[in-house]
Amino acid sequence: MDATDFNMFDAALAARARTVETTLRRLLDDRPLDGEVERPAHLMDAIRHGVFNGGKRLRPFLVMEAAALFAPVDEAVARVAAAVECIHCYSLIHDDLPAMDDDDTRRGKPTVHKAFDEATAILAGDALLTFAFDLLASPNTVLSPVPRTELVLVLARASGLGGMVGGQALDLKAERAVPDEAGIVRLQAMKTGALIRAACEMGAIAGGAKPDERARLAEFGSAIGLAFQLADDLLDLTATPEKMGKATAKDDAAGKATLVRLHGADWTRRQLAHLTAEAANLLAPFGEKGAVLREAARFVSERDR
Repeated sequence: MDATDFNMFDAALAARARTVETTLRRLLDDRPLDGEVERPAHLMDAIRHGVFNGGKRLRPFLVMEAAALFAPVDEAVARVAAAVECIHCYSLIHDDLPAMDDDDTRRGKPTVHKAFDEATAILAGDALLTFAFDLLASPNTVLSPVPRTELVLVLARASGLGGMVGGQALDLKAERAVPDEAGIVRLQAMKTGALIRAACEMGAIAGGAKPDERARLAEFGSAIGLAFQLADDLLDLTATPEKMGKATAKDDAAGKATLVRLHGADWTRRQLAHLTAEAANLLAPFGEKGAVLREAARFVSERDR
């Protein structure tokens, strides 16, 4: 990625992050909505600790950039992006729990169960999970009934038992029974890839894409979802905890099966280059409109933290 391309991508990522954070700060305040009784202060503090901790906001960025291929990014699209980020943040809060990945820090800060307690962390994650669908169903997310229903279904399938949650279950099982290569690919497509694919597809839906365009964006999401996990596993072996803001080499120490452990770092880097090229080819019909997403694919593959 040359300096001009990186600056374009970096500026776009930062701008989209500001948009989704502004949206989330407004939505995750202490005032109850119609139909809610009260938002307990300690629960809201824990939720905000898990959400506003310096993340890159890649998934909502993908929602907004995919939507921007077809229409201007408006408040409805920002709320869809916020819903995806709620799911992502809930998953991180729960992944960090002692019963899951057992992490004490994330992005250099105490995880939610360390800053508060395990029960509060579980409830904070539960609240974010349900709030994501509140956002999609709300009349304040001004979309027609058909795309609204499609968004709910895509996010539910990606985040649920056959997607992210199922992938986490397979990941825990893999600590006891090492899967073969096909099993590793399936696990990673569910645990990490499903939500990234959904973010791209949901952006296309919110932007009013045609069915073939929606399918193309979903395929793009699958490619960069796999690249994200490969890069993550490579960083787990090569990066320092200080740079990552969390513990590293945990998968290797636990003997957890990854494609990086199976094939090595050089193979992984070749695969990342292939996936970057595949992602660029999928965006070719969009011409210069797809430039930022092309650089996003390169960023995912070449990131160093």
